Amino acid sequence: MARPRTHDHHVRRRLLEAASASIAAGGAAAVSLRATARDASTTTAAVYALFGSREALIAAVVEEGFRRFGAHLATVEKTAQPAEDLIGLGVAYRENALKNPHFYRVMFGPASGAVSAGRGEETFAVLVNAVGRAADCDDAEAALRAQRVWAYVHGLVSLELEGLVPGSSEADEAQASYVAALRGAASLLREPV
Repeated sequence: MARPRTHDHHVRRRLLEAASASIAAGGAAAVSLRATARDASTTTAAVYALFGSREALIAAVVEEGFRRFGAHLATVEKTAQPAEDLIGLGVAYRENALKNPHFYRVMFGPASGAVSAGRGEETFAVLVNAVGRAADCDDAEAALRAQRVWAYVHGLVSLELEGLVPGSSEADEAQASYVAALRGAASLLREPV
């Protein structure tokens, strides 16, 4: 009879959540396998069984952040209105960050390392494509303009996560203010780099 599996995807998810919170709060150096296991209501044996090492756990946290981010961006449908599609991607970016703040901070922090390079390119390609459609420009120009759009959106979202954006604490009003800021940034698409 096969031995029952004790470390399933639920345990894995809890470990990723706990580790992401530790990394977001204190960087990769703050990740203690014992504390992470305790916070996830499991044992260090589960960490080793599921990830193999502390470094692999940290890499898995970054990977999970980009997986969630990519899945959220994929929910934005392409329409006949590329400028609106771009706004939709900006909204999805914000929603993902607000839903997964620890993962967001890890994805774009020092712990992300080589994992974020590959996964970051995948998600950035979605933005480059949308910018190219909205600005009606070639891939090279779209990539340059996408960098400006990303910097703008990332800045707004990062400031909001840190509580540094003045305004309403009401979710709907904050969303409307964010969308208005995105629409105001349309000049980032019109001006060549």
